[in-house]
Amino acid sequence: MSDVTAGIAASNGRLCATYLIETRYPLEVAATAMAGEQSSGTFRAVPGETPELLRRFGARVEFIDDVVEVENEALPFSRSPKTLKAGKPLRAKVGLSWNIENTGTVLASVWSTVLGNLFELHHFSAMRLLDVTFPDLFTDAYSGPAFAVEGTRRLTGVEGRPLIGTIIKPSVGLTPEETAALADTLIAAGIDFIKDDELMGDPPHSPFEQRFEAVMAVIDRHADRTGRKVMYAANLSGDVDAMRRRLDMIGRRGGTCAMLVLNSVGLSGVIDVRRHSAVPLHGHRAGWGLFSRSVDIGMSYLAYQKFWRLAGIDHMHVNGLSNKFCEQDASVMASAHACLTPMFGRADRPDMVMPVFSSGQTAVQAADTFGRLGLNDFIYCCGGGIMAHPGGPAAGVRSLHDAFDAAAAGIPARDYAANHPELEVALQAFG
Repeated sequence: MSDVTAGIAASNGRLCATYLIETRYPLEVAATAMAGEQSSGTFRAVPGETPELLRRFGARVEFIDDVVEVENEALPFSRSPKTLKAGKPLRAKVGLSWNIENTGTVLASVWSTVLGNLFELHHFSAMRLLDVTFPDLFTDAYSGPAFAVEGTRRLTGVEGRPLIGTIIKPSVGLTPEETAALADTLIAAGIDFIKDDELMGDPPHSPFEQRFEAVMAVIDRHADRTGRKVMYAANLSGDVDAMRRRLDMIGRRGGTCAMLVLNSVGLSGVIDVRRHSAVPLHGHRAGWGLFSRSVDIGMSYLAYQKFWRLAGIDHMHVNGLSNKFCEQDASVMASAHACLTPMFGRADRPDMVMPVFSSGQTAVQAADTFGRLGLNDFIYCCGGGIMAHPGGPAAGVRSLHDAFDAAAAGIPARDYAANHPELEVALQAFG
């Protein structure tokens, strides 16, 4: 977000958004079409659309910056203006702002306003939401993250290092008893955090209640032995009534986390769970590629994660370095930094969340992750990096501790591995 629009949001309570656009229309005409479509205007003047109404409720074009000419249109089916001779497409950043009276402090309405029909307007051959800035007024309507970094550390007893986590694999197919047996192995290996896969919800072969009870029995048994309770992010995603029932069970049973698949349950689902939850909410972004895969359409993670933070998520997935997907490392780290950047001007409402690195992570990427983030406030989830370690899961966990210890001490992992065999094996196996 430009300093201009951020200042607008802070000074007069307007909702602001920045977009990348591409169009053959004159930029002012195209930007005005965006503003009209997403506020009080339409493609033809209608009765009641008075100058007074437009001044009060019409979106404003705040700036048009970084204009460049391109050779070809990025996306198909856009149309050129009928009455003007169109040249080559122009790309630019456009800032829009809205009177908060248009949406109130309703996140669903904000989503519709900044992400509505814009992507379908015929004027544009590229349209991407780059950032959104919420006025501080939204802090009165939403509590934001309730646990984030500090609360997660308090519940897990992990201080001074990243949390080492893993995902139940196979993703689907295990019975509740088999899931509990795997959790037993992982906890005995020294894991801090376990989560259900996003594909695992409440299937007939592993009903949520049975699976959660079986895993919690294992967690409690180990907690009695060690004095430390491993955090289990149980995937309670479903319809609202079912999520409330599962959340109640987590509370009764002494669970310490709940997982939500954000794009599946939606903003309203997350908001409802946050209002009823006494545990951290772990946000999985499954389906994120629909918004992010093309640089010419969709939205940036910078914009995306702000909605979920305000809704009350405590942990946000950001992918991982050298991951199994197509996302580049620079994008991964920008996402992680965004999660740890305050959203509002109020000192008491930073609304920061704990980034979660996952996707093909092992001891190999640990030092780079730690170094590029610049601090250890994150969850580092490894599946194969733990379970596929040649020495077994305990050696896999140990290799990760060694890797982060080396990174914190400023010692290259290869050098540190000379006296730490689990790390040495991990670097050889996964490097």
